[in-house]
Amino acid sequence: MIDLSGKVAIVTGSGRGIGRAIAQKLASAGAAVVVNDLDRGPAEETGALLGPNALAVPGDITAPDFPQFLVDTAIRERGGLDILVNNAGYTWDNVIQKTTDEQFQAMLDIHVTAPFRMLRAASGFLRESAKREIAEGRRVMRKVVNITSIAATDGGAGQSGYGSGKAAVIGLTRVIAKEWGRYNVNVNCVGFGLIETRLIQPITPEGSTIEVKGREIKVGVQPAVLDSVKTMSPFGRAGTVEEAAGPVLFFCSPLSDFVTGEVLICSGGMHF
Repeated sequence: MIDLSGKVAIVTGSGRGIGRAIAQKLASAGAAVVVNDLDRGPAEETGALLGPNALAVPGDITAPDFPQFLVDTAIRERGGLDILVNNAGYTWDNVIQKTTDEQFQAMLDIHVTAPFRMLRAASGFLRESAKREIAEGRRVMRKVVNITSIAATDGGAGQSGYGSGKAAVIGLTRVIAKEWGRYNVNVNCVGFGLIETRLIQPITPEGSTIEVKGREIKVGVQPAVLDSVKTMSPFGRAGTVEEAAGPVLFFCSPLSDFVTGEVLICSGGMHF
């Protein structure tokens, strides 16, 4: 049993998919989870699923001032911050000659700039809390988990922006792991392969899109490509969101208290 009772966690992008599964695992372990999503409806729905200890704070994680607002709200409303999961993200794919500056920058904004701002926003509370605890002779471990992808470690055709942003967050993880070890903060990455979410549904003749800040963005994978990718996994299938959330729970738990700066790939074996 992993016991996170008394811990406060922020999970960005937790209105649906992997983020919701992460939030559910943390809440099941006893954490008070602050749910964030760009869309109010899914954020509040996840909050309701998690119960009275959860708090839904919808908003745009890429807006410059929002990360500080989110961190401050968690501390004010739930009394602290022990776990930060930078999960929010989406894909906006195209081959490089058709990728616009806006498209490339949007991938950097959500996958590395937003996590950077979240970490910076949390830094004051984490540092001051650790200094006080150390002066009292106590060691209290806190956790950061950043989400990356095998598009960063292995590359993915059509994903110059997504792969670049996900690679950059690995570098950010290892820098902050070096900076925050003195404050008893573990900073790690989980990298996903093919996980069953709305972003990898088979493309239909009508096409599949998601709306992000007023943009209609095409998502999905050609069925033949999806089948071929699945054969690359020794398990012969994509992972579930619950399976994706498991390694994140590990990094949020006391089991990882002496692990930092690491990247754990959850891909069903597609990575090697």
